[in-house]
Amino acid sequence: MSDGQPADDGSPPDARPARGSQDTAPWWVYHGDGRTLEAPDLDDVLMGPPPWRTFDGGPLQPRPAEDEREVTRRIGPPARDGDARRPVDVDEVDMVNAALYLRRPLLITGRPGTGKSSLAYRVARELRLGRVLRWPITTRTTLRSGLYEYDAIGRAQDAAAHRAVAEAEGGPADGLAAERAGIGDYIRLGPLGTALLPYRLPRVLLIDELDKSDVDLPNDLLNIIEEGEYDIPELVRSAPREPEAEVLTADPGATARISHGRVRCRAFPLVIITSNGEKEFPPALLRRCLRLELSPPDVDQLAAMVAARFGQRAAGRSQELVRLFVARSAREGGMSADQLLNSVYLATSDRFGGDEHWDRLVGSLWRSLDAAGP
Repeated sequence: MSDGQPADDGSPPDARPARGSQDTAPWWVYHGDGRTLEAPDLDDVLMGPPPWRTFDGGPLQPRPAEDEREVTRRIGPPARDGDARRPVDVDEVDMVNAALYLRRPLLITGRPGTGKSSLAYRVARELRLGRVLRWPITTRTTLRSGLYEYDAIGRAQDAAAHRAVAEAEGGPADGLAAERAGIGDYIRLGPLGTALLPYRLPRVLLIDELDKSDVDLPNDLLNIIEEGEYDIPELVRSAPREPEAEVLTADPGATARISHGRVRCRAFPLVIITSNGEKEFPPALLRRCLRLELSPPDVDQLAAMVAARFGQRAAGRSQELVRLFVARSAREGGMSADQLLNSVYLATSDRFGGDEHWDRLVGSLWRSLDAAGP
């Protein structure tokens, strides 16, 4: 919690304007309506963690930069004064706030296209938590790839090149490579590894489609989620010669200083794990996560999504498209919101009229997501 003094990462001191809404609960810090946090920082309104979820990593990292361009690409531009507020999904907002309070990951399940991944970007924008760290999961993803990568080949090649230069110049080659570049130059933290750096405010980490992973990855995550720390063995081994190393992070152009090869968080990140339900997760992982099942968006939520993306130019034709989309999605067993956005984009381009050509195109755009469907 803030004490009214400027924070050591450059953020402003306290000021807490009141916030009122008919769709809010007094304990919410994330409101889910598209409006940014009115308090200067999240820790002005978020109480401290439970004793068993308190971490003391350091030194503090600089506050991460916002990435409004990427957030706008993912969920549309920010709301402006006078815009209608986004409809609030109370269950969704309850669970996001519970994850923030308890410092626990939030596992979100639901059909493809229900907005699971978008939630991470909405939270990051509303709470001003900086760039979202996205970790897309495939069958080849390993825990280490999420934590860090070590370019051993690049380091060996540089050492050989330095030795060759030294020999050509007639000087001693021993130790020259180590003087030219430290081991940290060959280490880059992944999204998970970056999220666990010691920040004053939690980073938002999106572990996208964990159900696509190899069978071992969910179990491999258990200790990291519980302990909030990890070692980089290459730095641990070099610590007697190089106690501190500056490494690259998953943020563009950013670096972090690692002491004795260990990374420990200060504010546990808001970890949002998405799953399309293609795989059951081990009970040990489920016990460590809060869980949210996202239903397909309703008419109001889809209309708000369209309005956020297209503004007033979609006001006329999009209403009918939203209504038809919801009806067809119910018949087909669910469709992705992306399919609606694609059709609205074309409908508002002035290239298509309401004729048989348009009807045929919409039918093709709105095909069922079921592989066995038509």
